[in-house]
Amino acid sequence: MYNVIAVISDIHSNRFALEAVLQDVENQNADLIVNLGDTLFGPIDPLGTAALLMEQPAIVNIMGNCDEILLQERSGSLSYMQVKPLLSTAEEEWISSFRGTWSYEELLFCHGTPWNNGRYLLERVQSDGTVVYKEPEALAAELQGIEERIVFCGHSHVFHSIDLPGGKKAVNAGSIGLPAYEDEAPYPHVMESGTRFASYCLCRRTGEPNGWAVQHRLVEYEWEAAAAMADSKGRHDYAVAIRNGRMSRG
Repeated sequence: MYNVIAVISDIHSNRFALEAVLQDVENQNADLIVNLGDTLFGPIDPLGTAALLMEQPAIVNIMGNCDEILLQERSGSLSYMQVKPLLSTAEEEWISSFRGTWSYEELLFCHGTPWNNGRYLLERVQSDGTVVYKEPEALAAELQGIEERIVFCGHSHVFHSIDLPGGKKAVNAGSIGLPAYEDEAPYPHVMESGTRFASYCLCRRTGEPNGWAVQHRLVEYEWEAAAAMADSKGRHDYAVAIRNGRMSRG
């Protein structure tokens, strides 16, 4: 039986952030880690990130959309072209073992949504590029077929929780390694957490029957070292996001 579950997501090869979070997870006495995906897809240290996670004795890995890209034979993505040649058969087999979703008691874990790891669960991107949170009633209707009470996701890199009518809860664990990014789909938009800290969450069992309490945690780490490594790989987009928690220096 698990009593404290650490939920991490969207590391994007940032070993510096992952090391700090794993230490915090240990300090919090978590007995299980669930990784919601998008793990190695980034320029900083994909192999170091893989080594840290592959040696973890108690971890459940969920497939992210960027994990799927790394299993493809080709892609035009710059991150793919930087990471794919580094991967050995061991890392590719490890990624292939990731689950689509995972359920434990009243908890459901996915990367994007329970049905599509490339879509946002909590957010909606409007045609003008602005990003808004879904209304609780709309999100509750979307999740009405889900039996679990708490749904954990990542993908948008922005930590947030929404309490839903009927007692359910939707939780985005945020991003450990990349606090902001730009994307073109479904419309050009920017996702920004607004903080340089690595974000993850803890789910603790309470004294109530099947009760769980969710806590968002922000962890300080050597973000300048991570940003400098991104710069050294020619990825100034990563460096700006890591240094500022947003895609601009303002």
